[in-house]
Amino acid sequence: MMRQVPNIAAVLFLGVLVAFPFVYTAGDYDYVMHVLITAFFYAILASSWSMLAGYAGQFSFGHMGFMGIGAYTTALFCHYLWVADAPTGLCDEVEIFGTWFIVVDAIGVTSSTLTQDCLREALAADPALSVGRMPVLLGIVLGTVMGGLAGFLIGLLVLRLRAAYLALFTLGFSEILKATISAEIEVTRGQAGLELPSLYESGITLLGTTYDKTAKLPPYFTMLGLLLLCLGILTWLARSRFGLFVRALREDQDAAAALGVNTTRYKVLVFTITCAMAAAAGAVQAHYIGIITPNLLFLLQMSLVVAMAVIGGVENFFAAAVGAIILQVMLELLRNSFEVGGYEIDMTIWRLVFFGLLLMITLRFFRNGLLAPMIEYFTRGHVAKETVARRQAAEAAFEAGREAGR
Repeated sequence: MMRQVPNIAAVLFLGVLVAFPFVYTAGDYDYVMHVLITAFFYAILASSWSMLAGYAGQFSFGHMGFMGIGAYTTALFCHYLWVADAPTGLCDEVEIFGTWFIVVDAIGVTSSTLTQDCLREALAADPALSVGRMPVLLGIVLGTVMGGLAGFLIGLLVLRLRAAYLALFTLGFSEILKATISAEIEVTRGQAGLELPSLYESGITLLGTTYDKTAKLPPYFTMLGLLLLCLGILTWLARSRFGLFVRALREDQDAAAALGVNTTRYKVLVFTITCAMAAAAGAVQAHYIGIITPNLLFLLQMSLVVAMAVIGGVENFFAAAVGAIILQVMLELLRNSFEVGGYEIDMTIWRLVFFGLLLMITLRFFRNGLLAPMIEYFTRGHVAKETVARRQAAEAAFEAGREAGR
C-alpha cells in the first residue's frame, strides 16, 4: 500500500490541475493561468533535462538553445512562408497540388510581412485572392524536428567528450546561437523580436464553448497535454532497456562499454530525444506568447531550469517536473513586497536570493532534491525492511522445523 502513495498523489495533483481552470473564478484568472502555463513549460524543460543529466549523466548547458531552435523554426516558418489559392504573379512562389506557396523577403525591423510590395500589390490587384499563414501545428512539428536534428548532429560531434568539456561546449553553442539570432536583424528582427500567430489564431470550440485566440484555457491544456506526453515518453524510456543502458552510462561509462553497450549511440539518442522535447516546448510557448526574442536564450534561463531540476530531484524526472511547477508558482507569489519594522522589502529582487538560498541548502543537505527522496521513500524505502523481515521469518521457520524434527 505504501508504494501506491506516489501514484495516488500524482493522480490527485493531476486532478487539481485539470479542475483548476473550471473552479477558479478570481479577478486575476488570466494572470494565474499564465503563471501555470509558464510553469508547465519549465516543467517540460526540467524533466527532459533531468533525463539527460540525472539518468544519463550528460551535463549540458545547451537545453535553452535547443528550445530556441524550436521557437525560431516555427516563427520563421509562419512569418516568411504564406499560402494562396491562386498565383500572385508578383512574389516568389511555387505551386504544389493546386496550392501556391509564397516566400516573402526578409523584412528587417521597420515593416511587417504584409507591407511587402509583392503581397500588398497582389492583394490590391485581386481582392478575391486569399492569402493565409502556414498551419501553426505544422510549424510546431517542424520546430520539434529541427530541435531533435540539431541535437543529433551536435551529439555526434561532442558526445565523445565528458564532464566539464560537454558542459562548456553546449554553453558555447547556446551563446553562439543567441549572438547569431541577435545579429541577423534582417531575418530575425534581433531584439525587436519576431511575431507569431497564436496557438489558436481563429479560435477554438471545446464542449460547446467558443474560445478566441486570447483565451487561456486552450493553451493551458495544450501545454499540460504536452507535459504529460513528454513524461509518458520519458517513463517508457526509463523502464525499457534503453533506460537501463543510459543509467549504466551514468554510473560507469567504461564498465558499460566493456559489457557491450554502444555508449556513443545511447548518449546521442538520449541527447536527441531530450533536445526534441525542449524544442517542442519552445515552439508551443512561442505561439502562446506571440513574440520571441533572443532574451529567451540568456544563461539565467538555463540556470533556472537546472535549479528547478536539482531542487525537485535531478535523478527523478517526475520530481523535476513537479518541482518546476511548484517553484515557478512560488517565484510569482514572492513578487509581493512586504514591510518589516517600517522598511519595505522589494521581493521582486529578493525572491531570487531566497531561491538561491534554497538551491544552496538543497545541494548541501539534500543532494537528490527535496521531492525525489519522498518518492523514493514510499516506492523503495521499505524494501530493505521487508527483505530482512522475510529472511528472519524463513530462518525462524527453519529453526522451528529443526526443533520439531528432534
